[in-house]
Amino acid sequence: MEITQPLSVTILLDGRMTRRDAATYLGLSEKTLAMYASRKTGPKFVKPGRTFYFKEDLDAWIRGETGEK
Repeated sequence: MEITQPLSVTILLDGRMTRRDAATYLGLSEKTLAMYASRKTGPKFVKPGRTFYFKEDLDAWIRGETGEK
């Protein structure tokens, strides 16, 4: 029997999350998410100084949508 607990992530009003919150949301470590970003194999992110991920991009990545055509 698997017991699940609610996630505690902060999503800003515009849908952005920090790497820590994005990693929690995806069930990954921050290091893994950073490695995906450096290899350009993970979800889309923006880096205007700090790295942020948009929830809609994380959801698309979960669904296997890469955004490439």
